[in-house]
Amino acid sequence: MNLKGTGVALVTPFTSSNEVDYIALAKLVNHVIEGGVNYLVVLGTTGESVTLSKEEKKKVLEKVKEVNKGRLPIMLGVGSNNTAECVEEIKSIDFTGVSAILSVSPSYNRPSQEGIYQHYAALAKVSNLPIVLYNVPARTGSSVQVETTLRLAKDFKNIIAMKDASAGLEQCEGLVNGGFVVTSGDDGLALEMIKLGAVGLISVIANAYPGEVVAIVNAALEGDFTKAQEAHNHLLPVMDVAFDDGNPSSIKYFLFKQGLIENTLRLPLVPVKKESADKIDKVVSSFK
Repeated sequence: MNLKGTGVALVTPFTSSNEVDYIALAKLVNHVIEGGVNYLVVLGTTGESVTLSKEEKKKVLEKVKEVNKGRLPIMLGVGSNNTAECVEEIKSIDFTGVSAILSVSPSYNRPSQEGIYQHYAALAKVSNLPIVLYNVPARTGSSVQVETTLRLAKDFKNIIAMKDASAGLEQCEGLVNGGFVVTSGDDGLALEMIKLGAVGLISVIANAYPGEVVAIVNAALEGDFTKAQEAHNHLLPVMDVAFDDGNPSSIKYFLFKQGLIENTLRLPLVPVKKESADKIDKVVSSFK
C-alpha cells in the first residue's frame, strides 16, 4: 500500500428512504477516480460506517471493488471500541481486492496508552494486511501518542503508517522524526503537514472536488510550495464551510448540490441546517 498522494474518505450515499444508494456510490467512485485521487478509503468515519449493518458494509465494499475495477488501491475502515469484536471482524472479512486496513483508535472507552497499544497489538496479530492507525482525538476522546505509535511500529511490521487528524502539527513532526509514515487526516492542515514530511492526505473534500485537492497535494509533494499554496488558497472557500455542520453532513450537501447524491444521512446525523446550506450554495455557485 503506497500512501503517497491523495486518498479520499468516501461518503456512503443513501436514498431518500435511507437505503444505501449503490447507483450514487458508483457515480461517486468514478467521479473521484476521474479527479485523479490515488486511492479509495471505504467505510471510514466519513462513510457513516457505524450506522451500516454487516451486510450493507459487505455490499458497499463489493460495489466499490466492482466499479473500481482494480484501478486504484482500496483501504478499508475496520475499527471498534470493542477489541475482541474488531479482531473477529478482521478474521471474518473477505479482504480480496483490499490493500490495507484503516483502524481508528477506540472511542468512548478512553483507554490508557497501554490499552491503545494492546488494542492495536491484538489487531496486528490477526491481520494479513498492513494497518494504518487513525488518530482523531476530537472523535475518540483520547490521542495515540507518538511514543505509543513508534512502539507499535517497532513491534509489528504490518503497522505501517498513521492517518493523523490530531488538529495540530506536533504529532506529525514527532512521528516523521521517528521515521514513521504519516498522512494527513485534515484537509486544512495537509499542506503544512507535507512540509513537515507527511506523505499525503486522506481527504473529505476530495469527494466533491478531487482535482482541486490533488493539485494541492501533488504540488506540495513535488516541493513546489508556492504552487501548492496557490491551489490551497483557491480551495479555501470550500474548506471554510466544508465542516460547518460536521462531517459528513456538510460534504454530503456539497455532493447533493453537484447532483451526485441525495442529501440523506442516518441518525444520529442529520443534514446541514439552513444557514450552512445557504453558505454552501454560495460557494458551489461561485466556485470555479
